[in-house]
Amino acid sequence: MQTRKLGDLTVSAIGLGCMGLNYHRGPAPNRADMIALVRAAVERGVTFFDTAEVYGPFTNEELVGEALEPFRRDVVIATKFGHDLDTDGLDSRPERIRQAVEGSLKRLRVEAIDLLYQHRVDPDVPIEDVAGAVRDLIAQGKVKHFGLSEAGASTIRRAHAVQRVAAVQSEYSLWWRQPEKEVLPVCGELGIGFVPFSPLGRGFLTGKIDETTSFGGNDNRASLPRFTPEARKANRAVVDLLERIGAQKRATPAQIALAWLLAQKPWIVPIPGTTKLGRLDENIGAAAIELTREDIRNMDAAAAKIKIVGDRYPPAEAERAQR
Repeated sequence: MQTRKLGDLTVSAIGLGCMGLNYHRGPAPNRADMIALVRAAVERGVTFFDTAEVYGPFTNEELVGEALEPFRRDVVIATKFGHDLDTDGLDSRPERIRQAVEGSLKRLRVEAIDLLYQHRVDPDVPIEDVAGAVRDLIAQGKVKHFGLSEAGASTIRRAHAVQRVAAVQSEYSLWWRQPEKEVLPVCGELGIGFVPFSPLGRGFLTGKIDETTSFGGNDNRASLPRFTPEARKANRAVVDLLERIGAQKRATPAQIALAWLLAQKPWIVPIPGTTKLGRLDENIGAAAIELTREDIRNMDAAAAKIKIVGDRYPPAEAERAQR
C-alpha cells in the first residue's frame, strides 16, 4: 500500500480504526476473529492502527496489543488519553496523562507509544500543560509523537508551540466538512498530518443504511441527530452522489468516500473501522482509486447542492468538539 506522512511519522495511506473490534456497537465480536482481522490488515499493507484507553475501557488496547505484538516493528499504534474513567468526564492533568501512558504501554505490549493523542480538549487544563507533559514523556522515551483529537485551530497552535504536533484527528467526510474552515489550513501551515475518523459517516456513506435500519441498544447512532429516520431519508442524496461516481470508477460508495478524502491533501490518512474482512478489503481498495481534479470539482459542486439534515452529535456532546 502507498504510504503517507503525519508530520515525521510514516504510515499506510489508509489505517484501521479499532474501536468497534470489541466495543461500541452491538454485541462484542469474537475476540479471536478480531485479532485475525487486525493481522489480516497487516498482511494487506495496513501499518496504522487507532485505539484508546477509554474504548472498553482498556479492553480495546489489550486486543490491539495482542494482535500486533508479532508485527510491532512494522506498525504504528496510536492511542489516546484524556478521560476521567470514573465520571465519564475529561481529565488531562499531567499526573493523569502519566498514569494513562503507563497503563497503555502495558496493554499495548510496547516500550513506547508511537502516537499519543489528547482524546478531547480539557477546558480545565491549559493545553500548554498538556503538551508539556507529553513533551516530557517523549524525552523519557515512553512516547514518540504527540497528537490532538477534535481540537480547534487556536488550541492546535498553542500546543504545537510547546511540543510539535504530528497529527490532528477529527471527524471529516463528504457529509461533515467543518475541518476545512480552520483546522486543515492550520495543519497545512504547520506541517501536521490529519486523520479523519468516521470517514464513512459512521457507516452511512457505505449505502447500507437507510431510514428503515434499526440500531442496537448500545449503538450510539440511535442517539445521533443525523441518524433519525427523517435525517437518514433526507441525507440519502449524499449516498446517491457517491454511487454515481462509483459507477463511473467501478467502485463502491465507501471506496469513493475514502478516495475523496485521500484526494484532498497528501497528508490526510483516514481510519475506517470494520469487523468484516470483506469490508477491510473494500476500504483498502480505495487507495488505488484515482479521482481527478475534475472529478473532485464535480463532486464538490454536486455536494454543495445537498443540505445535510441533523447535527453529528447531540448538543451536549457537540459543545466538547473543536475547542
